[in-house]
Amino acid sequence: MGVRKIGVVGAGAMGTGIANVAAMNGYEVVLRDIEMSYVERSINNMGKFMARSVEKGKISEEQRQAALNRVKGTISIEDLADADFVIEAVIEDLDLKKEVFKALDKICRPEVVLATNTSSMSITSIAASTNQPDKVCGMHFFNPAQIMRLVEVIRGLQTSDETVATAKALAESFGKKAIEVKKDSPGFVVNRILVPQFVEAVRLLQEGVASVEDIDTAVKLGLNYPMGPFELMDFTGIDIAYFVMEYFADEFRDGHYGAPQIIKQMVRAGRLGKKTGGGFYSK
Repeated sequence: MGVRKIGVVGAGAMGTGIANVAAMNGYEVVLRDIEMSYVERSINNMGKFMARSVEKGKISEEQRQAALNRVKGTISIEDLADADFVIEAVIEDLDLKKEVFKALDKICRPEVVLATNTSSMSITSIAASTNQPDKVCGMHFFNPAQIMRLVEVIRGLQTSDETVATAKALAESFGKKAIEVKKDSPGFVVNRILVPQFVEAVRLLQEGVASVEDIDTAVKLGLNYPMGPFELMDFTGIDIAYFVMEYFADEFRDGHYGAPQIIKQMVRAGRLGKKTGGGFYSK
């Protein structure tokens, strides 16, 4: 089946980035969220992102306008009925994701692949809310999706080879490098490696071994990472780090993965990062 129209559910940072990438690569996009103000903000952010690319000479103003014209916003999930491929990018709430997939299963054509952008959750569990779990896979983009080159394509227990091939081909048509995650394991590849590093960095801070700034400097200069763990948690959100840590601890039945006390306190206090002045570098 040829993919021409892509549905994106969720107009937050990840949904915005994915929709932007799809539109820039010639696909028609239907972007859905629960409030039209969220969708309008998302499309406005796409325009701003692409305007910077115009300023840098990477694309023309005509290409920017053409991409924006390919994005249609909606609050009705039924408007995704004629999509050829759907990517869910709502918040990391398993029950909400299952609800979305159950609705998509009712309105989308049987041959349409339904992908979730979850960074850590069980693809098998999400797929179980549909009647065609073989058509469900993970398609984990990284933030910002317009820039980050990797996409993890993850198999659920019943995901078919055809579904994986379709998802990988779509990612590659976006100019991304797709890797296949062969087993549905929490965190997949990147977060399975990254989240324990977050936990250890916070423990070093909590134990008074070194400061936030010095731990970040050590990781950037000693491991050649572009960002330190605290910078990265502030960028992606402390709440997301907390959720994934707790999810890992529960799924692996290993408290070593669990969120250290500082993270729990920051979440309770609402210091959630995401460039809002919160997080480890807040004043």
